[in-house]
Amino acid sequence: MDKAHMNIQAAGAGAPRATFSFKQFFTQYKILALLVAIALIWMFFSWKTDGGFTSARNLSNLMRQMSVTGILACGMVFVIIAGEIDLSIGSLLGLLGGMAAVLDVTHHLPLPISMAIVLASGMLLGFVNGYLTAYAGIPSFIVGLGGMLAYRGIVLGITDGSTIAPISPEFEQLGQAYLPPSFGLFLGVALFVLAAVLAWRQRVNQARHGLPVLPLWRSVGRVAIIGAVLAGFITTLNSYEGIPLPALVLLVLLGVFSYIAHQTVFGRRIYAVGSNMEATRLSGVNVRAVKLWIFGLMGLMCALAGLINTARLAAGSPSAGMSGELDVIAACFIGGTSMRGGAGTVHGALVGALVMASLDNGMSMLDVDAYWQMIVKGGILTLAVWLDVATRSGRRQG
Repeated sequence: MDKAHMNIQAAGAGAPRATFSFKQFFTQYKILALLVAIALIWMFFSWKTDGGFTSARNLSNLMRQMSVTGILACGMVFVIIAGEIDLSIGSLLGLLGGMAAVLDVTHHLPLPISMAIVLASGMLLGFVNGYLTAYAGIPSFIVGLGGMLAYRGIVLGITDGSTIAPISPEFEQLGQAYLPPSFGLFLGVALFVLAAVLAWRQRVNQARHGLPVLPLWRSVGRVAIIGAVLAGFITTLNSYEGIPLPALVLLVLLGVFSYIAHQTVFGRRIYAVGSNMEATRLSGVNVRAVKLWIFGLMGLMCALAGLINTARLAAGSPSAGMSGELDVIAACFIGGTSMRGGAGTVHGALVGALVMASLDNGMSMLDVDAYWQMIVKGGILTLAVWLDVATRSGRRQG
C-alpha cells in the first residue's frame, strides 16, 4: 500500500515537470515558432494569389507597409516592458503626419526644417504623456485614451478634415525611395559579417565567464540561416527596385533600440521598472524619470512613423493611423513582450509587426471583408496574450 501510494505521488509530481518543460521549450524558441508561422502565412497567401503575394513588387510594398508599424513597435515595446501602455500612438501618428503635410504643402518649409519641427513636436507630446503618467499620477491607460481623442480632434482641425496633397517630391522620397542594388549587396554582406562576429563574441564571453558554451553546430547553423535569409531577402528586393528606404530606417532602429535595451544602464532600468517598480525605486533609481523618457522616445517614434507614412501615401490624411495602436500592441504581444511588463525584445516586436503586416497585406489582396480582417487580428491578439499567461504561469509553477 505504501509503495502504491509512493508511485501515485511520483506520477503526480512528474506531470507538472513535463508541462513545464514543454512551456519552457516554447518560450525559448518563440521567435523560431513565429518565423515558421510567417513562412506558413506567406505560403498560404502565395498559393491563394497564384504567387502574387511573394512577388518582388508585393514584398517590397510589404516592407514599406510594415515599417510604419515596426517603427511604432520599437517605442511601444519599451513602454510595455516598463509596465505601461499608450493608446494615443495611432492618433499621434496622424497628427504629426498631418502637421508635416501642412508644413510642406501650405507653408512650403524646407524638408529638414519640417522634419525637425515634427520630430521635436513628437518628443514634446511624448514627454507630456510621460509627465501625466509618471508625475501627475494619472494611469497611462487614461492618458492614452484621452490623447487618442484629443490628437485626432487636433488633426481634424489643422487639416479641416480634408486630405493635404500633393507633398513635395523630396518629401515623397522618405517613404518611396529605394537603395541602389549595389548598396543593398554591401549591406547584406555587412550584416552577415556582423552576425558572425556577434556569434563568435557570444561563445568567447560564455567561455570566459565559465558559462555553458553553445554547441558549435548551433552557432554555425544560426549564422548560416541568417546568411540564407539575408541573401534571399536582398536578392528578391534587388530584382524589383532595391531595398525600400523605410526598411533601412527600421533596420537602423532595430540596432539602436536593441543596443539601448541590452547594453545601457537605461535599458536595464526599463526592465527593472517593469519587473518590480517599488524595489527599483527603493534601490535608488528615479523611476519617474525613466518613464518620462520612455514616453518621450515613444513620441519621437510616432513623429518618425508619421513622416514616413505621409511620404508613403504622398499626402497627409486626417484618418491616418486610425486603430494603428491596436496593430502595434498586438505586434509587441505576438513577439513575446509580456503584458505584465519586465520582459520583451525589440526584434521580437518587429517579427510580430511582420506577422500583422503580412496578414493585412494578404487579406487585402484576397479582398477579405473588413470585418473578417478585424476578427482575425483580434483573435491573434487574444491568442498571443493567452500564450504569455500560459507560459508565465508554467514558470511560476516550476
